[in-house]
Amino acid sequence: MSDPGSSIARKAQTAMVFRGAEEIPADFGPTVAAIGNFDGVHLGHREILSAVTDEARRLGARAVAVTFDPHPERVLRPGSAPPLITPLAERLRLLAETGVDAVLVEPFTRELAALPAREYVRTILAGALKVRSVHEGSTFRFGRGAKAGVAELAGFGAEFGFTVRVHDAVHVRGMEVSSSAVRMLVATGDVRRARWMLGRPFAVLSAPARGRGVGSRLLVPTVNMAPYDGLLPALGVYVTRIKLDERTYRSVTNVGNRPTFGDASFAVESHILDFEPVELDDRTPLGLEFLLRLRGEIAWPSLEALKAQIMIDTARAKRYFRFK
Repeated sequence: MSDPGSSIARKAQTAMVFRGAEEIPADFGPTVAAIGNFDGVHLGHREILSAVTDEARRLGARAVAVTFDPHPERVLRPGSAPPLITPLAERLRLLAETGVDAVLVEPFTRELAALPAREYVRTILAGALKVRSVHEGSTFRFGRGAKAGVAELAGFGAEFGFTVRVHDAVHVRGMEVSSSAVRMLVATGDVRRARWMLGRPFAVLSAPARGRGVGSRLLVPTVNMAPYDGLLPALGVYVTRIKLDERTYRSVTNVGNRPTFGDASFAVESHILDFEPVELDDRTPLGLEFLLRLRGEIAWPSLEALKAQIMIDTARAKRYFRFK
């Protein structure tokens, strides 16, 4: 059964995408811009980008989000780089939803990281984008060694002819919203509070993978997700929604090593509650929203015990959807 209330079922909006400042037409500006990784495109990002689009409309300018690929940490500190909340394609889609006219995706290299802050402002902001205003959070850092912040940016604005608006952090239910906070919540399985910060359910986008036939033996329609290198929630069982072949279904998903079957191996395995036959292959787009964690992963003493628990998990998930 299709679920039109799902965020992964929303109609996509579009925005121009420039893969590097050299792709920006000479007559593209003036612009109002915000710079950031925008991983997750959470409520804090959305507040800044909403202000960007509002000011751009007032000035008759274009609203632009400037982001980076790969994530700077993957270049500067690859051994400790965080898993991404949103891969680039999904980040672009979510940024377009904010109403910006364009996204500039700067290829992040060590050469870009070494560029002095003033030179970045001169060539990218004042030069390529012809900015009239820049919006940033109070913790924004940029330039060689991340030595420049919003005070330095304002000084460059006075020199190059643009204003700077600094935004305070957004708080939701007493929590400060940030990409690192979202990652921490998801990594501990708290997808409910992560949803508060994101303004939508935490989701992953991948494709189906060939399973081990376990679902058919348990008489539960099952889809396994292909290997995924982005952020995943803590091991456990979740109430989820899964989008396959343009249809969205209610589901229960196990994230874990499936220890009950002996040859434990990691998998993200979804049991569809309102199953309708659908043709799948390893190229079918799969979107999976995590709505609520039901429990942690458990090694059951027998297949029968696992079957009994699946029935309990399924009943709890159906009750969740019934009262939503």
